[in-house]
Amino acid sequence: MLATTINSLAILDSLEHAGIDARVMTALEMTQVAEPFVRDKAVRHLEKGRVVIFAGGTGCPYFSTDTAGALRAAEINADAILMAKNIDGVYTADPKTDPTAVRLDEITYDEILSKGLRVIDSTAASFCRDNGIPTLIFALSDPDNILRTVMGENTGTVVK
Repeated sequence: MLATTINSLAILDSLEHAGIDARVMTALEMTQVAEPFVRDKAVRHLEKGRVVIFAGGTGCPYFSTDTAGALRAAEINADAILMAKNIDGVYTADPKTDPTAVRLDEITYDEILSKGLRVIDSTAASFCRDNGIPTLIFALSDPDNILRTVMGENTGTVVK
């Protein structure tokens, strides 16, 4: 949880240096560096055109950052989740162990769950499916991917 906050503060710094108004909100109280997550306050920041970065997971053990992202997306009525990972999308199998694995451009949450694909936490996948929130999974390793993804380029896999 602390690592996500540290990473979020680094992203905040980059956004601010680019002249973009942004806020970090955390599930854990650390008011010296970030605001505590309050749904209505997050929505107000978004309505004012600010970027809101959610950090610190849910603040509860046993819930992954994937699940926290899904929860926050539902709470603010997000159109989608952009999920940067250590892999560039969803594959038919683990590409590290199966050389025949193929990256998919699109997949459903039901397929991820039924095939046991581990690119996203199963709790997050179920939650996104049940709330109709699409997710775009892309690689964090390319520093331009976040911008390319936001600009609409196909950088990974769309999960619906």
